[in-house]
Amino acid sequence: MPKLTIVTRDGSEHVVEGRAGYNVMEVIREAGIDELLALCGGCCSCATCHVQVDPDWADKLPARSGDEEDLLDSSDHKGPTSRLSCQLIFGPELDGLRVTIAPED
Repeated sequence: MPKLTIVTRDGSEHVVEGRAGYNVMEVIREAGIDELLALCGGCCSCATCHVQVDPDWADKLPARSGDEEDLLDSSDHKGPTSRLSCQLIFGPELDGLRVTIAPED
């Protein structure tokens, strides 16, 4: 199974195996990391699953959709590698992806 590295807000790193076809938000939540709120459950209607993608991966991901861009604009912590983890479908092509959970707004 492909692996995902999750950096929590305290700087701890967790390497987990993720199921192909799940989104990154689901992989994080299934790993038991509860600081990613994901209030909308992955419907792309909030920004509580905001992560910062490792810069080495930023160009390997699909572009942000207009809805994702709008939601990220509402965050005080939006950066060049900000993504909504519910919008990133996990699979073998993302094996080794590293994300950091963004601070809460």
